[in-house]
Formats: sequence, C-alpha cells, structure tokens
Amino acid sequence: MSETAPWITYRPELKVLDCTIRDGGLINNHLFTDEVVRAVYETCIEAGIDYMEVGYKNSPRLFSNDEFGPWRHCDEADLNRLFPEHDAQETGLKLCAMADAEKSDFREQIVPRSESVLDMIRVAFYAHQVSDAVEMIEHCHSLGYETCANLMAVSNIEDVEIDTVLTAIADTPAEVMVIVDSFGYLYREQIDRLYKKYATAMEGTGKEIGIHAHNNQQLAFANTIEAIILGSNRADATMAGLGRGAGNCPMELLLGFLRNPKFRLRPIVKLLEDHILPLRETVDWGPSIPYNITGQMNLHPRAAMEFRASATPDNLVDFYDKIFSDI
Repeated sequence: MSETAPWITYRPELKVLDCTIRDGGLINNHLFTDEVVRAVYETCIEAGIDYMEVGYKNSPRLFSNDEFGPWRHCDEADLNRLFPEHDAQETGLKLCAMADAEKSDFREQIVPRSESVLDMIRVAFYAHQVSDAVEMIEHCHSLGYETCANLMAVSNIEDVEIDTVLTAIADTPAEVMVIVDSFGYLYREQIDRLYKKYATAMEGTGKEIGIHAHNNQQLAFANTIEAIILGSNRADATMAGLGRGAGNCPMELLLGFLRNPKFRLRPIVKLLEDHILPLRETVDWGPSIPYNITGQMNLHPRAAMEFRASATPDNLVDFYDKIFSDI
C-alpha cells in the first residue's frame, strides 16, 4: 500500500483536544468522580494528546452546586486539588475550560493565567452573542490565556450571520475558530463549504480552523476527517465518543486515523475498559434512532435526550410522531 495515499494525514502541527469531561458532563451534570477525571488526564498525557478540556467556567448562580458537579464551574480550588503538579511543559498536555457567553461570570471566575493550571479558555457562543464573545476573548487574552472561539449551532443560522461572526472574530486575539456541528446535522459537502468560508475569513490572521462534531447521524468521525483533510489543524474528540446525546467523534478512531507516531492508542483502550464503558451502566450516550431523527431535522437533541430518559425509550414511533407533529 502506498504511503503517499491521500488518507495518510500525518501533520505534526495538527493538535488534538479531548473534551470528554466537558462535553460528557452534559449527560451527568458533571458529576464525575475524581478518579474518572484524573484517569482521563493521565490517559491524555500517556496518549500524547495536546489539550484536555476539563469542564466549564460557568456561573454557580445559574448552575447550582447542589445539582451540578465541580466541572461545571472549574473553580481554581478544584483544579488545584486534582491537578496540583500539572506542568504543560513537562507533560506536553495543556488544560483548558469552556466559558459560555451569558452563562459565565468570567470577570470573577477566570483568574490570571499565572495563577491557574489552565492554559486556554474556549469561548462558546451563539451568533447573537458575538459581541459578548469578543469581549470574553479579549478579556481572557489580557489575562494571558490562549483563546478559542466556538460558534455554536452553525447549521441553524444564515450565511449573513456566519459572515458577521467571522468578521468580528477575525479581529480578536483568538488562536482558533471552530466549526461546531451542535446538532449533528452536517454532511461532508457542508463541512467543505464551512471550512472554506472560515478559512477565507481568517486568512492572514494566523488563526487555525478547528472542528467539533456531534454524532447524531453517525458522521462525527467522517466530518472530522473531512475537515482535517481540508486543512483543519485543531480537532476535538472524546473517549468512546462520550458526550451530550449522540456523543462526539471517538478519540480512539481519530488517533488511529492521524498516523502520528506521537499518539499512542493503548492508554485510551485501557481507559475505555476501566472507566468509560462502565459509565454506560448509569448514563446514556451514543447514536440511536431518536438522535438520528433530531440530527436529520436539524434540531437540538434535548427532545431525544428527554425521550431516552423516559419510561418508554423504545417507543420509537411515538417519538417520531411527536417530533413531526411539532413541526
């Protein structure tokens, strides 16, 4: 087999981000045990992964400590307790957290980078929140963090809105602009079009294009591959695809595809066996018919999540009829 085949995608500049605890926490209110979070951290180091997103920097006023676990807030005390010896230069792994526009008390919650184990803040926002996102990015940059812009639900807005957002983000210090398929709706052709749009808008700014895919139509891995082939140098994935609803691009598939010798698959397989697969006893994620339906309809998966948690999760025709009666 030719080693110059187009699917050989080795690029040393391509960086992988693990968002297992952050995205996966959306299915269990971020109530992971310290053992699981620490195991993911140690696996990321062993596997050669570049970034680990440990959770959200979102407001305890909106997400009560009585209901949500520590990784919904990523308080510095919890970060220091779980990662007391963390050093990105020694481990090769950078830690990051996501702050949602209008859900984060970012001026109070985010301390200077010199006082935190975090290296990057990823700002997530909807198109109508772009002004808030720009303010958050500039603030976090002024504190010394790497920054990243995640425009959510891009499949649900018009081109003029996307263009407005990209123009605003191009002028910020964010290092990365991420294509986010929040509803798992996009196909390869749409990934192609969005990548070209994003790359053109960021041309000359030094920004990388990232990809964050959801698996409602079982296309998260395929769409991540497509973005990488087109030139994306930042890719998100989770262990066993653990994530909200249908989940995300599985890390074990992504690292196998990248063919970069710095990545090691065995530590991930070990983590899956010891910590991730046992979670299926208490939480539900991964492709299923309800998520497939919401993905095809370009809908938020919350209705499918509620249905999967109901007393009749196998009454698929009832779910189908309800979704289409609401349209």
